[in-house]
Amino acid sequence: MSDCLFCKIRDGEIPGDLVYEGDSVLAFNDINPQAPTHVLIIPREHIATLNDLEPKHSDVVGEMHLVAQQIARERDHAEDGYRTVFNCNAAAGQTVFHIHLHLLGGRNLGWPPG
Repeated sequence: MSDCLFCKIRDGEIPGDLVYEGDSVLAFNDINPQAPTHVLIIPREHIATLNDLEPKHSDVVGEMHLVAQQIARERDHAEDGYRTVFNCNAAAGQTVFHIHLHLLGGRNLGWPPG
């Protein structure tokens, strides 16, 4: 999708602070971090919202979670705890319409989140 910010990062059209690159998933630091670790994990395929997921996407969604786990371990958050969040549509806080998993860690995270 030509006007998608995350597709532009994926394609190298605009810079992203990449922390992971795989065949079907990539991850980069959020430009407006809400915690010491705030990484966005996206599929390479453009999928606008969670509502657009199909059964064929189950592998990539699982991989996104495994990448979050790997990054949390690398940053020493696995034992203390970390949060992963998907937002779906504007009322839930989704501002870029390319699914992305937020990985937050490095501080105590309150509940409810917002």
